[in-house]
Amino acid sequence: MLLGCIGDDFTGASDLANTLAKDGMQVALFSGIPDEPSNAEAGVVALKSRTIAPDEAVAQSLAALEWLLAQGCTQIFFKYCSTFDSTAHGNIGPVADALADRLGENAVIVCPAFPATGRTVYQGHLFVNGQPLHESGMENHPLTPMTDPDLRRWLKPQAKRDVAHIPAEIVMQGASAIEQALSAVTAPSLVVVDAITDVNLLDIGKAAKGRKLITGGSGVALGLPANFKLTGGVKDWSGIAGAGAILSGSCSAATRGQVQAYAKNHPAFEITADSVMQNEVTAETIANWMLKNIAATPLAYSSTDPDTVAAAQARYGGDTVATTIETLFAAIAQLLIAGGVKRLVTAGGETSGAVVEGLGIKAMQVGPEIAAGVPAMRAGDLAIALKSGNFGEVDFFETALRTLDVS
Repeated sequence: MLLGCIGDDFTGASDLANTLAKDGMQVALFSGIPDEPSNAEAGVVALKSRTIAPDEAVAQSLAALEWLLAQGCTQIFFKYCSTFDSTAHGNIGPVADALADRLGENAVIVCPAFPATGRTVYQGHLFVNGQPLHESGMENHPLTPMTDPDLRRWLKPQAKRDVAHIPAEIVMQGASAIEQALSAVTAPSLVVVDAITDVNLLDIGKAAKGRKLITGGSGVALGLPANFKLTGGVKDWSGIAGAGAILSGSCSAATRGQVQAYAKNHPAFEITADSVMQNEVTAETIANWMLKNIAATPLAYSSTDPDTVAAAQARYGGDTVATTIETLFAAIAQLLIAGGVKRLVTAGGETSGAVVEGLGIKAMQVGPEIAAGVPAMRAGDLAIALKSGNFGEVDFFETALRTLDVS
């Protein structure tokens, strides 16, 4: 294995696997730390560590790092969300610090930019589709509300290392200028690097050749495969014929629009926090309804507007609501697969992680791209897509189900 990757959630890990496979690497995606060795060119270990306690996120990430190093990896990539989802306590800063300490890396690139999905970094500030991060809707995220677009300010309370910055005027000069700027960083630092275009990301990747640790969204991985001698890419992937279903737990504006569009022509079951917390619905209730409507590829969703989410959190507690609904989705997925579902689409990082863990999926074969940042994947006789909340066009669910089918 050449490149080892650690993703802090399952949709982000699949996003990264998609980027690397498109650019010529033979990629294996793992749910948690594998028990067996791998001979893939790039290994992506998907953790569910984005919103857990920082100490536990560090411990899981270091365990993943040790497995990747044992596979022979010469470079490690720590993947987090392109909207930098985190809090004042972590988990991006603490995990990056710990990985850098273990690897002995001094200047660590921090770059969540992903222009293909509207994420850009300029003067250290993160923008989403041209809007500052804190005006993009991410300020309403139920677990990691992002209220400051300045990545330097956001990162400093999380990290023990210094926070440095390589501005756009240096990045625009190309890979050599970026490499020189990184080499000039003397104190152990997390270095926010501006990126506005894919060309910037390719140059950052070229400048990162030989560095032991890089962090960012999947966009910055665009430039990494070219640093290795490769033989891989997407090989021998095919979809699966059979029943399809969708589970959506994301409350992002993009996913809410996708749910609304899909529900116009397909059966859709809305899962409210009140109905779950008051035991008015169960996994069996929802799964049975979906299986009765399986010929029409049904959708079950808890995606709702921020005000409704906030009200439910106030009534029952944010962590309690999140954990209960994630557990519910995992149980629904188990019943759907037992009922014969062969194509499954999930929306939302926490939802996707819960479903993958609930189904006991250990490894996934990466297939073709459904939308920017979202690959089709296979786990045995199940075709699956794991979508980050803000990714995909309004017709994403229809497109995903077609892509997961036999072409």
